[in-house]
Amino acid sequence: MRNSDLQTSSQAGEQDRRDQMARGNRFLGRVVACNGSRATIAAIAEDGGTELTELWSVGRLISITVGQNRVVALAYSMQTGTKNWGEGEDNTVLIEVELLGEVHVGDDGSELFSTGISRYPYLGAIAHRIRAADLLRIYDTRKGDTAVIGKLTQDESIDATIHVPSMLSKHFAVVGSTGVGKSTAVSLLLRKAIESDPKLRVLILDPHNEFAAAFPEHAVVIDTDTLDLPFWLMRLEEFAEVLFRGRPPIAEELDVLRDLMPEAKRAFRGNESALMRRTSDKSSITADTPVPYRIADLLALIDERIGRLEGRGEKPMLRSLKMRIMAAINDPRYHFMFSNNTISDTIMETIAHNFRIPGDDRPI
Repeated sequence: MRNSDLQTSSQAGEQDRRDQMARGNRFLGRVVACNGSRATIAAIAEDGGTELTELWSVGRLISITVGQNRVVALAYSMQTGTKNWGEGEDNTVLIEVELLGEVHVGDDGSELFSTGISRYPYLGAIAHRIRAADLLRIYDTRKGDTAVIGKLTQDESIDATIHVPSMLSKHFAVVGSTGVGKSTAVSLLLRKAIESDPKLRVLILDPHNEFAAAFPEHAVVIDTDTLDLPFWLMRLEEFAEVLFRGRPPIAEELDVLRDLMPEAKRAFRGNESALMRRTSDKSSITADTPVPYRIADLLALIDERIGRLEGRGEKPMLRSLKMRIMAAINDPRYHFMFSNNTISDTIMETIAHNFRIPGDDRPI
C-alpha cells in the first residue's frame, strides 16, 4: 500500500471519527452485549430516518473504539427493539455483529490490522461506521504482486485485490445460487492468475462447457472428439472396470489378462524407442507396467490360447473375454482410449499435452 493512499484515505476517514455520544450524531451506537466472538450494538435512528440503518446494514463492516484501538466487526443481523418502525419517531435499533479483528495503534503511531483482538469491547463502548483508511488496511495484502479484481462494495473508491500465490496455496470454493455469477467470478480469478504467473497451469473439469468461451486465446479444449487417453496407461484393475462396465470382474478372465498383457507389451517392445526400452529393462513388465501394447496383439494371444488343444474347458471363458474386449474397442464412447493415436503416444507426450507443458501460450 502506498503511503500517499493511506494519507489521503486517513484524511477522508477523519470525518468518520465520533468521539462523543450526542443527539444528532446519526452514525454512533453503543455496545450492549458481547461475548468472545460477537457483540450487540444499540443505536437510535432519529426521526424515522434510515441513514444509520443503511450504513450499518447486513454485510457491512463497522468499528468499535476500544482505547486507542478499533475492533472491526461485520454486521450479520439487525432489528428494531420493538419489531416495529415508527415514522417520524426515534427508533431503537439492535445490530448483531461478528468480531473479525482489530486495527492496532502502535507506540510510534503506526496502525496495522490483524485478525486477533487484544482487547474486547466493553459495555457502552462506542461503535461507528468504519473509516476508509481502516478499510484500506483490512484489505491490504501487504504484498506487491497483487491483482485487482473489482471494487469494495462498502467503498467503491477502494480496489478489491488478491494475492494470487496466497489464493492458490490453499483450498477455496466459490458458492452461490444459480445466476449470481459464479462462472464469471471464476473466469476473472483464473484470468488474473495466469496474468500474474505465466508459468501457472490450470486444469478445468467442465462438464457443462461453461468456460471454453471465456478463454478462447488461453485454453486448449479437450473433449470426447479430441481426447486421447491411452488404454495402456491404465492399471489392470482400471482396465477391467472398462471391460466389465463397472460390474465385478470375473476372476478367471482377470487372471488371463494378468498373464497375457505383459506378453503383449513385450511383443510391442521391438517398435518402441530406445529410451522406453531402457526404462522398461530396469524392472520386469507386469500387467500394471505403463508401457504401450496393441489391443490386436492381446487379441492374437487370446486366439492362440483358444486354438490350443489342451485347456478345452477354458475356451468359453476366453471367447467371452475376447467379446468383451471387442465390444469395448468398438464402443464409440471409448474411442478416446482405443484410437490408433494412443499407440504412438508416450507417457511424457500424453501428460505434456493434457497438462500444457510447455503450453504454447495456452496454459489452460
